[in-house]
Amino acid sequence: MASVTSNIVFDDIFTISDIDKEGKKFDRVSRLYAHSKNYEMDLTLDYNVELLPLQKDQSFALALASSLARGNAGGGGGANAIEDAEDKDRDVWRPDGKGTRGLEDDYDYVMYGKVYKFDGGTAEIVTAYASFGGLLMSLTGSFRHMTNIVLGDPVYLLMRR
Repeated sequence: MASVTSNIVFDDIFTISDIDKEGKKFDRVSRLYAHSKNYEMDLTLDYNVELLPLQKDQSFALALASSLARGNAGGGGGANAIEDAEDKDRDVWRPDGKGTRGLEDDYDYVMYGKVYKFDGGTAEIVTAYASFGGLLMSLTGSFRHMTNIVLGDPVYLLMRR
């Protein structure tokens, strides 16, 4: 579960170690390889280079969130709390700009997808895989830093330089 004050389930600062090391396969998509500063995580991520141009050795902030709503979308309890949470998430992001301002305002690049696989690796190290409309992400590191990432759950990926 996300913390009481946030829908962010993971965040860290990453430094890009390589981009397209196996060659460029698509015109507007690159695959970056990065390592995090705080949690010692390894990230492989496909991203749109036109929307977010990045370079080797550049650092960026990455967050994974269960919702774009600021604060915790959950409430007290009961049926009304579920309806309140749904209302709170409604129109968080709209292309016409008339929705409630959410986490996306704090970031340069946002993708929506789903966590589709977890690999156990060793007892300590796990890998979470997510797909964002065909753009893939793998995040590898200590299971302790990924306890809030849930298999099958939708997830927002947010990045800023």
